[in-house]
Amino acid sequence: MRLTLTALTAIALLGPLAPAAAAEEAEPARKRGTGPAVVTTDNETPPLYDDEQGGNASGDDPAIWVHPSDPGRSLVLATAKEGGLRVYDLDSEEIQSIAAAPAPGDDGVDGRYNNVDIATGITVGGETADVAVVSDRYNDQLRFWTIDPAGAAAEAPLTEVTAPGQDFLFNPDRKAVAEERTAYGVAVWQPNADEAYAVATQADETSIATARIVPRGGTVGYTGIETMDLPARFELPDGTVWRPCGEPGTRPHLEGVAVDQRTGTLFAAQEDVGLWRIPLPLGSGDPVLVDRVAGFGVPATYNPATDECEPDDPDAPSYGGTNLTADAEGVGIYYGPGRTGYILVSSQGDDRFAVYTTQGRNRSLGTFRVAGDGVDDIHGSDGLAVTNRAVGDYTRGLLVVHDEPESGPDTDPGRDATGFSYVDWGRVADALRLKTDTTAGNAPAA
Repeated sequence: MRLTLTALTAIALLGPLAPAAAAEEAEPARKRGTGPAVVTTDNETPPLYDDEQGGNASGDDPAIWVHPSDPGRSLVLATAKEGGLRVYDLDSEEIQSIAAAPAPGDDGVDGRYNNVDIATGITVGGETADVAVVSDRYNDQLRFWTIDPAGAAAEAPLTEVTAPGQDFLFNPDRKAVAEERTAYGVAVWQPNADEAYAVATQADETSIATARIVPRGGTVGYTGIETMDLPARFELPDGTVWRPCGEPGTRPHLEGVAVDQRTGTLFAAQEDVGLWRIPLPLGSGDPVLVDRVAGFGVPATYNPATDECEPDDPDAPSYGGTNLTADAEGVGIYYGPGRTGYILVSSQGDDRFAVYTTQGRNRSLGTFRVAGDGVDDIHGSDGLAVTNRAVGDYTRGLLVVHDEPESGPDTDPGRDATGFSYVDWGRVADALRLKTDTTAGNAPAA
């Protein structure tokens, strides 16, 4: 089943917009606030290289697996695109590297692992296991790995258990998959102990899909794909219609997604538009655009020479907010005490991270940057992951963020490098006066 939101539907959704911009709904955005808070990190992974000098890995999105009984053996999983997957311990040391393999049963096309999340308590071969769920962009499929309960103490914690012959998520056949409008961002939704779903976005389109994760003997697959299309154009308060700029033939896609497991609410970043709140299952309620990127409503034209969208009029008014500068990218959720929770979104265009409440109209709580202490500052962050659990030295929780370009002291300055940095959540909480809770679990049941 496919659900579509038209531009006219989108007009209605613009009413309860971003907490920071609600008072300015009918006028261009004004500059507000005193600037982002700054937190520091001294822990980052070894650089990944994607260039002609032998590298074939570009970091994108992390996930945190918390060991059920020994948090010090928890893991950080990260996608490296054509470089496959990487697995790190809490000291950011690599303990496993998994190559991007061709999709089972297909014609040998190499994979590109774009985003990763974790499902807990999945039945695999009669046993219960935690499973890493990965979007394979070049094959428009989901792939699955069980996580060894030994965690960081295991020699190779991840074992692939993807069932052969999986359906394409968004495309009818391999010819269509070759156009690369395929599985992109991914998150896991577990509404109860007996159900688990993957939520995926589509590259260069406005589509979101859900698929139920199911055991298949000793493997894991998915079934029951449902899709929804979000708007690609928006009527502005002045009566004009705005279409986000992009390369010819593309639509404003979404990537970062995260599900509030307490309420079954999906938060999704449409890169050139803003942050959406979407009830699950898809179609069970109206999506709401809760915050907009700074350039929302500014007409622009794609310049093939620079591969950039350039404003038609630099002085044109913006109807966007001040928390996000395109691209809006990674999304994560921190579970606080009681019903408290926080949505984190990476503002890739200006190296910040925005924080919102999970409750009500998702009020803005401010933004922050991550500065390096003996390592480099965080730039252009794509994906992020956060846990409220005490893991290792991170007694108030851990935030892991993508960094591009990686430019630390151990990096070859002549090569294209990416990486991931570990940030003490307590430092973020103190900087923005947020509540913390290390007892509620990383993904509470609804």
